[in-house]
Amino acid sequence: MLVMGYLGAVIGAGFASGQEIVQFFVVYGTDGLKGSITAAFLFAACGGLLLYVAHSHQISNYQDMLSCLLGDKTGKIIDLLLAVFLFLGISMMLSASGAVFSEHLHLPKLLGVLVGYGLVIMFLVSGKRGLVFSYNLLVPLKLLLLATIAGYAAFFVEGAASRAVIEETNSLPTQCWLLSSILYVAYNFALAMVVLTEYKTVASKRGGITGAAMGGIVLGALVLLCYLALAKFFPVVLAYEVPMLYIIERISIQIKNLYTIVLWVGIITTAIANAYGFSQRFSKLTGLRYNYCLVLCTTTAIPTAMCSFSILVAKVYPVFGILGLVILIALIYKAIKEMAEELGYSIVQ
Repeated sequence: MLVMGYLGAVIGAGFASGQEIVQFFVVYGTDGLKGSITAAFLFAACGGLLLYVAHSHQISNYQDMLSCLLGDKTGKIIDLLLAVFLFLGISMMLSASGAVFSEHLHLPKLLGVLVGYGLVIMFLVSGKRGLVFSYNLLVPLKLLLLATIAGYAAFFVEGAASRAVIEETNSLPTQCWLLSSILYVAYNFALAMVVLTEYKTVASKRGGITGAAMGGIVLGALVLLCYLALAKFFPVVLAYEVPMLYIIERISIQIKNLYTIVLWVGIITTAIANAYGFSQRFSKLTGLRYNYCLVLCTTTAIPTAMCSFSILVAKVYPVFGILGLVILIALIYKAIKEMAEELGYSIVQ
């Protein structure tokens, strides 16, 4: 259950499109392989550390987690910024849903926005139970399709000549692969933290830490699989906004249509995570009922959702990554410090 929450929060539209994998891993050539392994380790370790801290301090929402990691004053500042980006994240995912309807289904963008809006409300009206249920329902479908199609492309589809890859990557700053993998984890972890902290109440301490670590390992495996598929077509994939669809077109049009479902489900699960995190925060801040806040906040996000998805991503994601890096560093420091203190105490005794 917790594994599904972790995977659902991270594997969104950017991951399923292949764009994130290209930008953070594939562009570094063979070093991208080391980067994907590093990301798997960090996802597993940081997920486990987050659940360790959540259970140690009895924390079940991300606001309290931020205060625990960064202190009340700094935590409130980061909380405010994170809340803004969670709201913008709702708009971005609804916009992405509209883009799928417009570009791939040849239907009005507004219809895609409204369908995404309706699903978010439907799944989240029951609160945390809806969040868990939606992830248990949608994430396995998304993972099965993603792993199957990426695996087939990685091992059975003929790619570009390796010489082209080598020549293109010779001019790249390959020493930056480590920083790139760290930034990738950091930029995804801010949203993952919102979801994972909520799972503290539905998993034991040991089960939570183990589940988060397993989720990180599965994430790393999927990053690796997509890397292997996309690297075969580098640098051609740099010219495409949805690189995975370029690869899938080489398999069949029917598979391309199927993968469109993967993209859209990824969008919906990310929208659900953003909407739940922001509505829960808004409810706590205003004292209004959660369901009222959910409808109000999600409805308010619709006008911005009519803007271009690519423009929204370009302006919002870089700052979101900085927030994630701050949270990641604070989490690692806090967890390691407390583990060391526990170890020292047990030795003294």
